[in-house]
Amino acid sequence: MNMELVQILLPIEDNDGKPFPEDVLRRIQHELSDRFGGLTAYERAPAKGVWRHGESQHRDEVVILEVMVETVEVAWWRSFRARVEAELHQKELVIRSMPIKRL
Repeated sequence: MNMELVQILLPIEDNDGKPFPEDVLRRIQHELSDRFGGLTAYERAPAKGVWRHGESQHRDEVVILEVMVETVEVAWWRSFRARVEAELHQKELVIRSMPIKRL
């Protein structure tokens, strides 16, 4: 059965380097788990991101959340992304999907 793997790169700190409250991150995980029947969260060693915006370089640490879905509901994911971006005061939250084949 072919499916899609959706990955959410969720920052663990705000733009000033202050960690987000644990309950905020857990609520996001629970919402995804409830909607999609489960998720995988890579939390032990946060991934480190680096990117450029104009002349300045930025860094952040993220946890990666993954859910498997049969069909990517683009409108729902765009709404989810906008809500989380607003809640976490982020300019852009990366959510990506890729096809996978269950073996």
